[in-house]
Amino acid sequence: MFSGSIPALVTPFRNGGFDEQVYRAFVEWQIDEGSTGLVPCGTTGENATLSFDEHFQVVRTCVDVAKGRVPVIAGAGSNDTRVAIQNIRAAKEAGADAALMVPPYYNRPNQDGIFAHFEAIVAACDLPIMLYNVPGRTVTDIQAATVVRLANAFPQIAAIKDATGDLARVSAHRDGAGSDFIQLSGNDDLALAFNAMGGRGCISVTANVAPRLCAEFQAACGAGDYAAALDYQDLLFDLHTAMFTDASPGPVKYALNRVRPDFPTDLRLPMTPASAASRATIDAALERAGLV
Repeated sequence: MFSGSIPALVTPFRNGGFDEQVYRAFVEWQIDEGSTGLVPCGTTGENATLSFDEHFQVVRTCVDVAKGRVPVIAGAGSNDTRVAIQNIRAAKEAGADAALMVPPYYNRPNQDGIFAHFEAIVAACDLPIMLYNVPGRTVTDIQAATVVRLANAFPQIAAIKDATGDLARVSAHRDGAGSDFIQLSGNDDLALAFNAMGGRGCISVTANVAPRLCAEFQAACGAGDYAAALDYQDLLFDLHTAMFTDASPGPVKYALNRVRPDFPTDLRLPMTPASAASRATIDAALERAGLV
């Protein structure tokens, strides 16, 4: 269902609004370059600063351009279960193939609360769900036992984007939920090891900038050619690191503008542009990867 290189798409803004024309060209380019799925309105897409109407305009646009060629996994999470239900229903109505759902942030529920949150979402909408575990942002960790419990209780919960950085969880999830439960890395720099342990790909920040290289890297992993995959890892590692030399998505928007000058670097407050030091690091990484 989901595998390979799946960019967590940035959202282009111009003069304060969503630049739909640029986004359409960007999504088409991603598909042409070999991306195997698309995630609109995730963290990298600045979903926290999108209104409800803007959010699902972006999702609808992505779905319209993709036209079923690759799956669209719409960001739809919330710390309010009622809002999360509203969002996943809107994602389904917009034509998304699945929803990417974080556990409730800020509230900090316990593991039973996390389970009950997703239980209510599953009961309200039948769109496939990809869990998104990123405790560094949410301060809420879906512990491995809870991931297993959710996957076994609800077949609709078909996958996880794991951004914990804890590689041992790949094995823990496989042990409890089985090999059919889809695991995708949420960290570009760890994707090689993640795949070797049983992962099926990455929801990638770097793929915004280097979609073909990231797709070729994931294809090598999928074919079991880890020697070739290691070469790609070495080539891309500096770029993976550079994407987080300042608050994301400032660095990735700067890098993307260098690769695609039509793409605006505008961000919405409280996000600000990448610093001079960050830009210099990105410039060097882009040159090393042969992208400029």
